[in-house]
Amino acid sequence: MASHRRPKQPSRTRVTVFTATAAAAVALSSQAAQAAPKPTKEEVKSEVDKLYEQAEQATEKYNGAKEDQQKLQKEVDRLQDKVARGQEELNKLRKGIGAVASGQYRSGSIDPSVQLFLSGDPDTYLEKASTLDQLSGKQASQLKIIADKQRTLSQEREEAADKIKDLADTRKALGDKKDEIQGKLSKAQKLLNTLTAEERAELQKKEERANRANSRVDLGSAVPSSQRAAAALAAAKTKIGSPYVWGATGPSSFDCSGLTSWAYQQAGQSLPRTSQAQASAGTQIGRDQLKPGDLVLFYSDLHHIGLYAGNGQVLHAPKPGAAVRFEAMDNMPFMYGVRV
Repeated sequence: MASHRRPKQPSRTRVTVFTATAAAAVALSSQAAQAAPKPTKEEVKSEVDKLYEQAEQATEKYNGAKEDQQKLQKEVDRLQDKVARGQEELNKLRKGIGAVASGQYRSGSIDPSVQLFLSGDPDTYLEKASTLDQLSGKQASQLKIIADKQRTLSQEREEAADKIKDLADTRKALGDKKDEIQGKLSKAQKLLNTLTAEERAELQKKEERANRANSRVDLGSAVPSSQRAAAALAAAKTKIGSPYVWGATGPSSFDCSGLTSWAYQQAGQSLPRTSQAQASAGTQIGRDQLKPGDLVLFYSDLHHIGLYAGNGQVLHAPKPGAAVRFEAMDNMPFMYGVRV
């Protein structure tokens, strides 16, 4: 028969120990939570600014990858069109040789040289036919043209395949950078959401004050280095108040290099897409040589760029959440200027 013994109950001592241990764990957890104070508004803003800077770094890399993608796509389209036209020419040449074979077939025999060509690779044919001494001068010339065309077509196909692979790699890099940017911005927003409504309102007011300061900024009386520089700066001034949007090149929103490239485009000058590439778009100059309209680059990796506006002020698209505005150059680590 099965045993019906009652299970042994835990002793009062064991229950007491377990209860005391659980209580201690809860107490320690509560103390740990209390030991990690909520970050202050200033600490949150500092961390958010770092994330925005990292997002801008990634944005310039995204812009570069996007520019590469556009160039590669054009190259792939050109090569594929070239291959298609080459194949069409080759088909016409083969059709000509085929017509010779058809005529010989109707007359009751096909020249061994033509049979040899139709059966395989023209290069192999040329090697074997040279020993048969059965090739007319006209046929030899046609066959050499076909063999050369086949070799060229093969090389063009390989080149197109390589470019297509490069394009696929670039598209992946583009997607990775987009994910990185969105991740940084999402993390920044989560940090901002930890603030109270009142604290977020204070930060917003500070941004609004910085934007409104445009009407009071003293740009001095320096003269632009050229009419083109003056025109670029004038165009950029019309965009004061436009929002910063990563990857944007205008006309209603901009990132930092998007603003400078758009402004110079209005002045009739084409600039590369990224801040790093724009750094080589003219003559490098020092801070004491700057004149209104010159490009100004910031940070050691040159991931931020703006237009010198005069009197130590830069006109730029600063960061996510901010608008195109004037700002003191001293607010960022200046590297050098570029006179386009």
